[in-house]
Amino acid sequence: MTTRRWEHFPHGADVGVRGIGASLEEAFEAAAEALIAVIVDPGNVAPLERVTIRCEAPDDALLLVDWLNALVYEMATRRMLFSRFDVRIEEGKRLEGSAWGETLDPARHETGVEVKGATYTSLRVERQPDGTWLAQCIVDV
Repeated sequence: MTTRRWEHFPHGADVGVRGIGASLEEAFEAAAEALIAVIVDPGNVAPLERVTIRCEAPDDALLLVDWLNALVYEMATRRMLFSRFDVRIEEGKRLEGSAWGETLDPARHETGVEVKGATYTSLRVERQPDGTWLAQCIVDV
């Protein structure tokens, strides 16, 4: 049974995204799914094209913000939406990830709000008492 899941949490005019997983990598993948779910139903996005994303930051929390902002950048510049993610983190500082998705099709993709970027507000990346990992922050919409 997998522990990986995502959720949203309220924050004024913005939206909190939270990823929970058995590993740090799974929590980052789930946080990416939460980010996408703010924009569109991820189940309506076909994982047709792979995009590689690399980030580096001095700690896990800053790495999460960089990861999510890299996804926002790739979606904006490529006019794509993503639905599947794979993350590998080396030494807690370097992330190499993949995001699979497809070109935005307004006829098929009913989009919600536009995410402008991940912020440092409510930023937490930590191992929980039950051994799972939590990765969360507020995204500016």
